[in-house]
Amino acid sequence: MKITVMGAGAWGTALAIHFARHGHDVTMWARNAQHVQDLAQARENARYLPGFAFPDALQMQADLGAALQGSELVLMVTSVAGLRDSAQRLIEHNAGHLPVLTACKGFEQDSGLLTFQVVKDVLPDNPCIGVLSGPSFAQELARQLPCAVVLASENKAWIEEMVHELNTQVMRLYGSEDVIGVAVGGAVKNIMAIATGLSDGLEYGLNARAALVTRGLAEITRLAVAMGAQPKTMMGLAGVGDLILTCTGALSRNRRVGLGLAEGKELHEVLKEIGHVSEGVSTIEEVFNSACKYQIDMPITQTLLQLLRKELTAEQVAERLMEREARFE
Repeated sequence: MKITVMGAGAWGTALAIHFARHGHDVTMWARNAQHVQDLAQARENARYLPGFAFPDALQMQADLGAALQGSELVLMVTSVAGLRDSAQRLIEHNAGHLPVLTACKGFEQDSGLLTFQVVKDVLPDNPCIGVLSGPSFAQELARQLPCAVVLASENKAWIEEMVHELNTQVMRLYGSEDVIGVAVGGAVKNIMAIATGLSDGLEYGLNARAALVTRGLAEITRLAVAMGAQPKTMMGLAGVGDLILTCTGALSRNRRVGLGLAEGKELHEVLKEIGHVSEGVSTIEEVFNSACKYQIDMPITQTLLQLLRKELTAEQVAERLMEREARFE
């Protein structure tokens, strides 16, 4: 299959390397022409995913029209903030009909739309739009360590075809029609990872971490179900699986945000040190707005928003989360 990857960050690069290693013809495109040139010359992404050489089947292209030539699938792996523009670019290159999988996680700022909804908003006549999500770190996929993720779309026939076409022994794929549940799980778990990192950084212990992960799953499930998702999706890879990995894995950028805030650093300092997009930060306000819209209780999300607004300190956040009134689970 000819695949076009839009976005050359760590995750986009890892996906491009993976599919190129498994029999697909992959072209990776990025907005920054100089970045594309550097990737083409070095044959690795020294900035975002160093140490992993590009397979011969992976090519770089600064010209999106050329990157889309003959493409059978577009993987959108930009930041959520850049997703709408990426979808618009498909129209500009007469490629709005191509199947699209979004592989970024979050809610669009201001609109509150999930990633697949943003693409549908731009490409309303495209019947093949879906989401790739699940517990997966870029570095481990690039190393070809095994993982399992979910492909979700309202178009069941198409997503079944994609699962069959893209499945490998390294990355096992599961199909789902619950695209809302898969997208919400992938987005909101980043917030919970920030909270867990904060708790770990303050040395609250493993008991507190377990409590936060568990109550975080409850928050995610309440919001997802209110938005139309199936509760069982939250018990799968895109729900609890992704939540556990992001809240406990040392490679988690969002967890590192929480760790940095626990040290008393300013948010901008933490993000600069990480050097990658941490979608959980930009997602917090939109998730809180959605919680208000659907009248859902999400205390972890609300308290973290107060921290980012500097209404609470890191210590006060942890105290608020652990000192809530007693109630039945």
